[in-house]
Amino acid sequence: MKRRTALLGSLAAAAAASTAKAATPVDLQLVLAVDVSRSIDEVEAELQRRGYVEALTNDRIIDAILSGENRRIAVCYTEWAGTHYQVVVIDWAVIDSPSAARRFAEKLAEAPRQSQSWTAVGAALAHAGQRFENSGFVSKRRVIDVSGDGRTNDGPPAELIRDRLVEQGIVVNGLPVMMNRTNFGRPPDLTLDKYYEENVIGGPGSFMIVADNFDHFGRAVRTKLVREISGADVTNWPVPA
Repeated sequence: MKRRTALLGSLAAAAAASTAKAATPVDLQLVLAVDVSRSIDEVEAELQRRGYVEALTNDRIIDAILSGENRRIAVCYTEWAGTHYQVVVIDWAVIDSPSAARRFAEKLAEAPRQSQSWTAVGAALAHAGQRFENSGFVSKRRVIDVSGDGRTNDGPPAELIRDRLVEQGIVVNGLPVMMNRTNFGRPPDLTLDKYYEENVIGGPGSFMIVADNFDHFGRAVRTKLVREISGADVTNWPVPA
């Protein structure tokens, strides 16, 4: 019995050591959670996707990645709408060079897009938070970057899920897109930025960058990613071209 207990203990220790050894250290684990609800039309969806594609290969963002202690980050790209639609478009990938960033961006550019009903910010945050489980990476910082043009109208309240994530040491940053037009007959949401500030972002150093519309989305994404990756307040830095 003692031998069996000792053997089981040895196997458990070996498994734990193997798991720890398998975890790749990175400076940041970043989940990009992107709204694809039907309030975003085809042109806006294209601008949104292109914003991420171009941002990930921007020289300033590559410099931010390579300036970290480990000189690499891990990125996972998800898309979301209602509670029924939470999808991993590109699973975890290491970005540690311009070529790795280009491969990720090319894969994203080629990935099919769907448009789905409802807006479930809380469900999107819950799904993004689950991506950190068994990611295969270890980092001092884990961040969810959620972007969207509306507030929750389906599923759990965003603030409820946000608070749970913050308790786990995960930071949630936001990129609300302010649309000055009607949405399925409803007036434009002129306080979406305040909703994100109060109900979506959270954790030490959390922040949001507001895009006035989808024409300005790419610029907002570049600014946001530099700040997230560097872990510094770059509010007054020049915006990456």
